[in-house]
Amino acid sequence: MCGIAGIVAYHYAALDVDRRELRRMRDRMVARGPDGEGEWYSADNRVGLGHRRLAIIDLDDRASQPMRSADGKLVIAFNGEIYNYRDLRERLEAKGYVFRTQSDTEVLLQLYADKGAAMVGDLRGMFAFGLWDGRKEGLLLARDPYGIKPLYYADDGWTFRFASQVKALLAGGKVSRDPEPAGHVGFYLFGAVPEPYTIWQDIRAVPAGSTLWVDEIGSSEPRPYYSLAQVYTEAQEKPLRLDEPDLRLFAREAFLDSVRHHLVADVPVGAFLSAGIDSGSLVGLMRDTGQSDIQTVTLTFSEFSGKPGDEAPLAEQVAKQYGTSHTTRIVTASEFRDDMPRILAAMDQPSIDGINTWFVSKAARELGLKVAISGLGGDELLAGYPSFERIPGLVRRLALPSRIPWLGRLVRTIGRQVIPGRFKVHPKALSALEYGGTYPGAYLLIRGLFMPGELDEVLDQDMVREGLRRLRPLHYIGEFLKPDPLIARSRVAVLESGLYMRHQLLRDTDWASMAHSLEVRTPLVDSQLVKRLLPALVTPTTVQAKDLLAQSPSLALPEQIRTRTKTGFSIPVTEWVAGDSVLRKGIGTRQWAHIVASA
Repeated sequence: MCGIAGIVAYHYAALDVDRRELRRMRDRMVARGPDGEGEWYSADNRVGLGHRRLAIIDLDDRASQPMRSADGKLVIAFNGEIYNYRDLRERLEAKGYVFRTQSDTEVLLQLYADKGAAMVGDLRGMFAFGLWDGRKEGLLLARDPYGIKPLYYADDGWTFRFASQVKALLAGGKVSRDPEPAGHVGFYLFGAVPEPYTIWQDIRAVPAGSTLWVDEIGSSEPRPYYSLAQVYTEAQEKPLRLDEPDLRLFAREAFLDSVRHHLVADVPVGAFLSAGIDSGSLVGLMRDTGQSDIQTVTLTFSEFSGKPGDEAPLAEQVAKQYGTSHTTRIVTASEFRDDMPRILAAMDQPSIDGINTWFVSKAARELGLKVAISGLGGDELLAGYPSFERIPGLVRRLALPSRIPWLGRLVRTIGRQVIPGRFKVHPKALSALEYGGTYPGAYLLIRGLFMPGELDEVLDQDMVREGLRRLRPLHYIGEFLKPDPLIARSRVAVLESGLYMRHQLLRDTDWASMAHSLEVRTPLVDSQLVKRLLPALVTPTTVQAKDLLAQSPSLALPEQIRTRTKTGFSIPVTEWVAGDSVLRKGIGTRQWAHIVASA
């Protein structure tokens, strides 16, 4: 994992690349790549690429970046890991391509030489890269299907800039800091900034599963090459019907294959371990691949001692079962307060989450790990969230009354005038009739931090008005359901994966882990696993999807883990922020949102 940056002065009247600017962008990301740095400039100084390296595959200096092809025509700055690079290399060698390193970066160069931008369809991994094609005089940007790795850009009409972090683009000193209303509104609606927006008007995210081309004309519109909604739709059109024994074997092979690919590295790979099914099952599958001396780490807090939120006792039980070298790391309120300035500095954009990943990544790095496996993505893939029942339930109950638009607005308006101070009603409850009758609206009710009608309480009214106009929240959410998978479970899975997981969980995992120079890998967020497993998951069966994962290791998870009520890999942030005050459920998260938004 690394940090990448680049500048292309594409307009004939633009100034040449400012090398000091590129270095400022690159070195703002030193924590992403403490093992090395590099830069490359075209002969005419119109293109520059920068790179910070965290060495994980091929530790030799010859694998450093930016990397050039043998003829010097192609140059790449790459962040991420290509898990099937060995297979791709064999195919390319069979075609006559010659390699000088053992790196996955060089495989990308040669694969582009062979297939051009269509190469992205062959990649299994997490990636974001900028590749300069000297033959076509253009730059290709590409991002993995789920958006595990971040990639941002700014185009002022003269010069194009890109980087792994928003703050890296700003560090260059030549990108405007004018606020983006849609980004600010989106943060307060979702608890994370929705792509492609950022909180800055001139900075955009390359959407997950997309490529973007830059040449003398300027930057193109991002071109999608992957659609999760399409994958779900195709799976439903060709379901795979298996009896229970065959289904369990099929699932085990799919999960094991993903874990095996995610263990490709030239350094030790550890794991985050909670008391949940996802992380415990992955540790069991890591053992099944033959990996020995697995290091695992769990967080614990005095506030959770003896309560359901305490992950430590059950995690230690799982670690003992699979024979890992386990560490339980205690996090205190005083450590949180001490780390708070560094957390906010590392947070690339405002988010109400990510603190848990900050501390578990810190703990893993203290153990000397550079790579850790995470169970992130299991709830989205295997319907583990309460939202898989709550969202369809809301839609069923409110579909008819929500067809009378004025009725919902009337309830909300009257409620805001009458209820405050008299009854303990969460503000979102007043919007149920207005929003609960459709999947986009119900999703916003269940996952939203604030509802649109509340935004004028936290943001300037002009900002709210313009932000809502640009974002169009319900339309924005609805776009993720094109094509519409139609089945309730699939609809919720697509929304949870495309919104909550992508914009919050994956983004938070990236900044919080990379702040400690730790690479986090997510075997349950894998396009090949999803493609392989979905036809069996969308077929009605009496077997719970989560149980397929829990029993996939050769030594299944303990029953106590398999039947435990989900609590999440949580941390008592709201208690620490609130101090001694007593806050209603949900209000603490809103308070935390104000803190990170103003940092």
